[in-house]
Amino acid sequence: MQELTSLSPSGTTPAGLEARQGASLVLPSAGEPLNPTTGTRASLSPAGFGEGKSHPGFRLGEPNRPRVPVVDARGMPLMPCTPARARLLLKEGKALARWNKLGVFYIKLKYAVEPKNQILAVGVDPGSKYEAVSVVGTKDTVLNIMHEAVDWVKKALEQRRQMRRARRYRKTRCRECRGENRHPEGRVPPSTEARWGAKLRIIAQLKRIMPISHAAVEDVKAVTKKARRGWNGNFSPIEAGKQYFYSALEAMGLEVATKSGKETKKFRDSLGLKKIGNKSKPVFESQCVDSWCLAAMVTGAKHPTTKSLYYMVPLRWHRRQIHRLEAEKGGIRRRYGGTMSLGLKKGTLVEHVKYGLCYIGGNLRGRFSLHSLKTGKRLTQNARREDLKILTRIAFRTQFLSTTEVGSFLGRFL
Repeated sequence: MQELTSLSPSGTTPAGLEARQGASLVLPSAGEPLNPTTGTRASLSPAGFGEGKSHPGFRLGEPNRPRVPVVDARGMPLMPCTPARARLLLKEGKALARWNKLGVFYIKLKYAVEPKNQILAVGVDPGSKYEAVSVVGTKDTVLNIMHEAVDWVKKALEQRRQMRRARRYRKTRCRECRGENRHPEGRVPPSTEARWGAKLRIIAQLKRIMPISHAAVEDVKAVTKKARRGWNGNFSPIEAGKQYFYSALEAMGLEVATKSGKETKKFRDSLGLKKIGNKSKPVFESQCVDSWCLAAMVTGAKHPTTKSLYYMVPLRWHRRQIHRLEAEKGGIRRRYGGTMSLGLKKGTLVEHVKYGLCYIGGNLRGRFSLHSLKTGKRLTQNARREDLKILTRIAFRTQFLSTTEVGSFLGRFL
């Protein structure tokens, strides 16, 4: 995997980018609590990688203690370690800094380790607009993810159908109408498959860097009403694809447990955790509190050890739109859509000499369009190929939102 230096727009100057390639992870004076003690170096043996082992730099029960995923030289996931241990391994040259396709930071050891993994569960809280995923061990919280749901597929398919029908009345190449509905039995609608598929891709990427063995999902059960299409249709995006989601998780080798909303609330109240009503606010209490509770009900964790989270927005590309809807002057319909931009994949993360870290969108007159990682807003339409340094390809715009200076360790590289 190619080395990736940052996925956050803050602190991403070209000079800082090159400096972070080595990933020394030396914190400033504000990170004093993370500095390892003398006895810490002796505990860096392979057997020392354990989710339940606390670092002397952290106080027991501290509410904001992030963890760093670890894989060995073979790519086999191990139990996550503390930031202090990760920093020391990188400083001593025993590990390399890496980022996966979600933009999640982890370290890769330069030697093989026999895994001694504990139980690690992923909790999934599905929603209509915003969704949450948390990875929790028996004591520590590894990470929390809040991401926007894929909800544009239905309208995109309707628009494609309208364009196809309109072409049948013009003198242009088109396929004949099939006439009959040839959808196989048990088929998942495209909009539903895209929504649940986004969560599956996130879990699959997490499973590659963490030894996740269990999955806990809040089971959505909607009460249907006879002859009330509007009522019943409001629940279909979440309700219809859950069986497809459960079977896909089992195919990954995960042990799946489903919990009702009442069980989640009861567990949350028993721990004294609060949930706010503003679902769109990127904080732990809006979405991730439920996904954490789902995972904690499986592992037995007593409290979240970090409330920092990754906020992810899936990138959207127009794959099937052959041309613009409206013709230009002279009846010319300009080509539109596709996933390639002048030989590079859209969504390729690059370093630009002026704009720093950004990703490639479309192209115009032989030049690239570059977009902001934080907002997705277009920065320029006039970027030249020679001014870009290609890093890797991403599928999400990812930000790491830290709640403490301790959590800012990860924010330096995200």
